[in-house]
Amino acid sequence: MMSAQRRTCANVRTKSTLSKVRPSPEIIAAKRKAAAEQKLLKQQSKKTEDNHYISDIYQSVIDAKKMIKLDTGLIFDQSMAEHRCLWDENYPECPERFTRILERCENLGLVKRCKLIEPRLATHDELLLKHTQFQIDVLKATDECTDMNKLETISSRYDAIYIHPSTYRLSRLATGSTINLLEAICREQIQNGMAIIRPPGHHAMKSEYCGYCFFNNVAIGAEKMLKDGLANKILIVDWDVHHGQATQQMFYNDPRVVYFSIHRYEHGEFWPNLRESDYHYVGDNDGRGYNFNIPLNKTGMTNADYLAIFHQVLMPMAYEFQPDLIIISAGYDAALGCPEGEMKISPAFYPHLLSPLLALANGKVAVILEGGYCLESLSESAALTLRTLLGDPCPMMTSVLELPSSSIRETILNVIYSHRPYWKCYEYQDTYSIHSILTTEEQSESNRHLPAVIFNGDETKPEIYQTRNCYPIQSATTLNDIHNCLITLKQITNLNVAPNRVCLVYDDRMLKHYNQSDATHPESPKRIAGIYEKHDEYDLLKRCYILQGRAATEEDLMLVHTSDYIKSIRETEKKKISDLSKQARSLDSIYFNSATWESACIATGSLLQVVDSVLNGDSQSGVAIIRPPGHHADEDIACGFCMFNNISIAAKYATQHYGLKRVLIVDWDIHHGNGTQSILQDDPKILYISIHRYDNGSFFPHSTDANYDVIGTGKGEGFNINIPWNRKKMSDPEYIAAFQQIIMPIAYQFNPELVLVSAGFDACIGDPLGGYTVSPIAYGHFTHWLSALANGKIILALEGGYNINSISYAMTMCTKSLLGDPLPILSVSGVAPCSSAITTIKNVLKTQKDYWPNLMFQAALPKENVIPDASAIINLETSENHQTFDISPGGELKIVREQWQTEKNLISDAEYKMASLNINKDDDEIKCTKQSVDSQKENKSESVGNQNPRAGSSKENENQWSDDAYAIDTNQMFAIIPLADCPHLKLINDVPSNGINIHTPCSECNSKIENWICLHCYTVNCARNINQHAIIHGHSMEHYLTLSFVDLSVWCYGCEAYIDNPRLHAAKSAVYKSKFNEELPWAYEITQHHD
Repeated sequence: MMSAQRRTCANVRTKSTLSKVRPSPEIIAAKRKAAAEQKLLKQQSKKTEDNHYISDIYQSVIDAKKMIKLDTGLIFDQSMAEHRCLWDENYPECPERFTRILERCENLGLVKRCKLIEPRLATHDELLLKHTQFQIDVLKATDECTDMNKLETISSRYDAIYIHPSTYRLSRLATGSTINLLEAICREQIQNGMAIIRPPGHHAMKSEYCGYCFFNNVAIGAEKMLKDGLANKILIVDWDVHHGQATQQMFYNDPRVVYFSIHRYEHGEFWPNLRESDYHYVGDNDGRGYNFNIPLNKTGMTNADYLAIFHQVLMPMAYEFQPDLIIISAGYDAALGCPEGEMKISPAFYPHLLSPLLALANGKVAVILEGGYCLESLSESAALTLRTLLGDPCPMMTSVLELPSSSIRETILNVIYSHRPYWKCYEYQDTYSIHSILTTEEQSESNRHLPAVIFNGDETKPEIYQTRNCYPIQSATTLNDIHNCLITLKQITNLNVAPNRVCLVYDDRMLKHYNQSDATHPESPKRIAGIYEKHDEYDLLKRCYILQGRAATEEDLMLVHTSDYIKSIRETEKKKISDLSKQARSLDSIYFNSATWESACIATGSLLQVVDSVLNGDSQSGVAIIRPPGHHADEDIACGFCMFNNISIAAKYATQHYGLKRVLIVDWDIHHGNGTQSILQDDPKILYISIHRYDNGSFFPHSTDANYDVIGTGKGEGFNINIPWNRKKMSDPEYIAAFQQIIMPIAYQFNPELVLVSAGFDACIGDPLGGYTVSPIAYGHFTHWLSALANGKIILALEGGYNINSISYAMTMCTKSLLGDPLPILSVSGVAPCSSAITTIKNVLKTQKDYWPNLMFQAALPKENVIPDASAIINLETSENHQTFDISPGGELKIVREQWQTEKNLISDAEYKMASLNINKDDDEIKCTKQSVDSQKENKSESVGNQNPRAGSSKENENQWSDDAYAIDTNQMFAIIPLADCPHLKLINDVPSNGINIHTPCSECNSKIENWICLHCYTVNCARNINQHAIIHGHSMEHYLTLSFVDLSVWCYGCEAYIDNPRLHAAKSAVYKSKFNEELPWAYEITQHHD
């Protein structure tokens, strides 16, 4: 039999062997994916509790009848101009930020159009929702204080703030005003609103003022709405150029709030220089996946970069999340000219960022002022934001959008990669294994993206912060250039608003065209009659400018049709019924009667009436309730119920009679507009986008010309885009995805001067020919997105749709959208597009990216996890910043063990070196009295990372040891020699009987990023580089010894040194046990004695 000793040795060998066994990357990836999917399912099961299942498929659109746009609220208080820096008159957070915005809003006549909301002070209990009592008391103690030196001294304890005698009162006023605005929106007293307030708030942490901020206006307001039951799901969009780290911290674990921040980062080199501002900080616990950071890693980001963020990341998530309230932390320091942001967002582009968000949350959107320090671009940007809330059209871009930068491409792909496990909307990138070999051109290195976490910042916090001259200064030349540029932009930006928001045309003469031999034919007069009646029922006709229909002239028709074809249709007026039937049988899906010619001419001419009204500036947008439809009619043949191609004629009419250079046609009829495509395929002035049922060519009109690879001909190559569906029952998620991924990015790149919609509604639910289930409400959302283009010049012309109820409701929702009414929330929360739709979208993107280079986000992403988990990041000082991770089970343990072994070796070497030094304290010199051995030199060069290690004789290296000692003294070397003893060791207490949980958050701010545990009372507090609560606790309580959850080091605040003593083994082992689920090996010499 095996002896006990041999069995023990065998078990040790077996355990050692097993510890080296690692599962394959594929198994690791599969496990991680399964865990993420399980969590997602759990989250979605919670979301489904909010869904309302109704028996009437039209109930939501019936309820929308009462949803008419309310007033836009505006809140401000003139006293907010009092807050200013007493000791530095050039401080950028100045009263003029507030007054200049109000002046510009007054100049544009916006203030008088708003409903003014009464400002108020936040209550003490409201402040306590997100801040500590101590933090409130400190600021309260400064109220009306006139001692400038005292105020500056207090300010110097915090990062980038100043305190004025009015700061406490005005900070409460800013927070209370935010709450009042949000309550007015949530209680439906107003539709939306803007708070022009200061001081700003999104940097104000639970127990620390920061970055001009004292109380976190947005966070407190959001928490108040949740607490009072006025909102259940809130989306916070923070487009201030600085990361709102405090708002992130306050909702990091909360699945009720999505925090989405776009901020300058530069891999941590830009303020606030935090690791937690990077893309892989996605939230924690139940809030995992609900925190979005979009770090901008270079300056000079443009409109195109921000637009790509919205199309690729924000809007897909927002429609999946479906918030019932949206709050925008609206800083304008990314605007052109701001010295702090150094970005290039034009003021007129902020409306384009705001506009798509207004379609969500029943239109409940609040804009809360944060930063912005170029007064000209700040005031213009903020005023145009308010103008958009009031319903004015988004100003058209004055030039073609630049391409998104390679830097933003990298960031967006990183964000998508880190959030894919938690959301269903990020499925448009292929995947690859990092262990696979590149074999095909399609999988070339340029088509693969490998995410990396790079941090070049300095998280060191000074004891005292600068209070003067601590901000960027622009030269007189730069300021003059910025001023001239902004003046030019203001002059060429079209802010005209048409006197009529929507014009509408309908003419009874179009009812005369009907099928005399088949009263049940789907293309019947009831279609337009039903739509018109529904508009009347919803009181829309009195809100629209009603146009008189007219007949198209032959000159109009000949814009796209041949004279022989026009003649053949005109002759139907005089033909017998039998001859008409014979003529119809020779065509595909056509019928004639004696009124066909008149009705068809009225349909085309009425649409041209709308085009005239919009392009003449009489109306902002238009709706044409017309028939017969037109998009199947080719230049010389009728087809698919269509006689004249109304939409093509309108497009040619606009380019030839009004000189337009860019017209966009979006055809969402379920059938491919084969006639429109054929007529316009070589015209580069007209971009045709069709989204249609294809079924691999088997669905009407049964042509492969409807496939995604048909892209136009000649000069029109690239100006024809087909989105062909190949599966039955497509619905809202698929259409939303097509708009977000294809239609809107290309439309913005094209920058049309007019948008025409071939508005067929046969993809709507209940249609007998379409078979799809798109909701009537969804068409309102599509219309809203498109209306942000072309200064709001958008015209809808009816095409198909054969369920009278469905088309009546759907077109009614489109008109309501054009009128600015809020849109009902879509029931798509947590519903992913089907795999067939995703395949179609990918195919279109791959085809069209050669013509529309802004479609650059289809790189393959790794299947494996290649980035560190932000909730448990190990700070390896020896690792390269550009390192990527394929973290597998046990990987973190392996890294820590290797780190400890490296530290142990380095400490031994450092001790040897220190023993070799002869320190002359009187001369303040450190001289070497003994040569080092080669191995020590090598070890130093490896540990410090020196690329050019010293070499040669001892004479050449006589100052080497002094350099090493200096490096140790200044913490530049990796090796830190802990003290073996400490007088405070006897004061620590035993480890609690229930052990230590490393996932315990900071007792003050709930941060889990980097925490330490007190070895006296075993409370957990955050590190110096987070909110400094560990050091505050240590000094205030005289609890000097604290243990790091990250690397198990122990620091003594009394000795100001690291400590390593066997007395600490029990606490270290408890943390190690919590971290790795095994005991910490004894690491001390047995013969060593300690007092």
